[in-house]
Amino acid sequence: MSNLLVVPDFLYCKGCGHHLVARNTVRALEALELAPQDVVLVTDIGCHGIADRNFATHTVHGLHGRSVALATGIALGLESGKKVVVFVGDGGATIGLQHILEAARHNFDLTVVVHNNMLYGMTGGQPSGLTPCGFCTTITPGGCALGHHDLCRLARDAGAAHVSRVVGLGDYAEPIRDALTVDGFALVEVLELCPSYGAKLNPGLRLRELVERTGYELGTWSHGRPAFRLQPRPTTSLLDLTSVPGQWDSPLPANGKLALVISGSAGEGAQSAAELFALAGMAAGLTVTRKGSYPVTVGVGFSTAEIMLSRGPIDYHDVAEPDMVLITSEDGLGHNRERIRRMPRGTVWLDASLPVPETGAQVQVRDFRGRAGPRNAALYALLVLARETGVVPVEALVKTLRESAIGHKLPAELLEDAGW
Repeated sequence: MSNLLVVPDFLYCKGCGHHLVARNTVRALEALELAPQDVVLVTDIGCHGIADRNFATHTVHGLHGRSVALATGIALGLESGKKVVVFVGDGGATIGLQHILEAARHNFDLTVVVHNNMLYGMTGGQPSGLTPCGFCTTITPGGCALGHHDLCRLARDAGAAHVSRVVGLGDYAEPIRDALTVDGFALVEVLELCPSYGAKLNPGLRLRELVERTGYELGTWSHGRPAFRLQPRPTTSLLDLTSVPGQWDSPLPANGKLALVISGSAGEGAQSAAELFALAGMAAGLTVTRKGSYPVTVGVGFSTAEIMLSRGPIDYHDVAEPDMVLITSEDGLGHNRERIRRMPRGTVWLDASLPVPETGAQVQVRDFRGRAGPRNAALYALLVLARETGVVPVEALVKTLRESAIGHKLPAELLEDAGW
């Protein structure tokens, strides 16, 4: 058995051309004497992807059509001498066509092997963007009415250093090996037939006959072009962090912890206010973690920030049951209503415009929005909390605020109204 394989038997349907793609790829890698640890195989959703379990190399399995994008990131982060091989089906190749074209345009150092059996074999035999005109599929039983994308031409026009198309019969390890030796982006399109759908829906059709009938051009197209590589630059460890000097002392007891949630509407400063409060906590000698949560749309809906303050190390950020919750808008209340309902104790600081939710916590009502306006409601709420609880010294928060990028933008009356 090859040292590149863990399991020699591939779990493909009998007669599937994917068997030959995998085995010819293995022979090509062996011909180059590449060790398993020097190869990264990247696959995605599709029948081709079940080969992951067979390979002793590094393997990465991603979302449908995203294998080239994943492989690009891997290739850019690897040292020279490593080889990144991408397996993708014709469905994934057209779903992720832009990834292929951009990888070819930049000439990233990848070898992409396209398993083109001209339909979606894993999901029921539907046509893909590479299904040729007249080819029968489950939803085009009379033959596909549209012509196929010429993937090799598209990759060549985009700037690929090396492109080839082969018929997936017999031994074609050599063209795959040639692609693997290219310094830059190489694509090998392997034409094959799916025995479960392609052969059954097109009875009597022979692969070579199909190639001739549909005008697939076989061959290899190469041009010299240096591969794109990131320029080396100095890096620093993520552990080499700039510490915030402790200038004040928090009243939190030894080994004490406090979990705080501040939530309002998008664009009203909940995240920036939480960051300033976290910095003030560190200036008070505390260990602090912060986490932000908001919809993908970012500019609408809720914006919730979680903060943990501790006298000792924080091994895990957990604010499932907060000690304090500050709510400045209806969006924030809606996002945290269930969490507030489950609070058996603690304090909920609520804007005066909002209904009092069901909770086991004590509720404090304050006019955050009316006094500070929507944009400063979250920051004002934290200033009030610092003044009334002292969990973070008032002086620490005020100094952090004044030294921040937004400090000069805040109305002077905001600090005065908060008690300073």
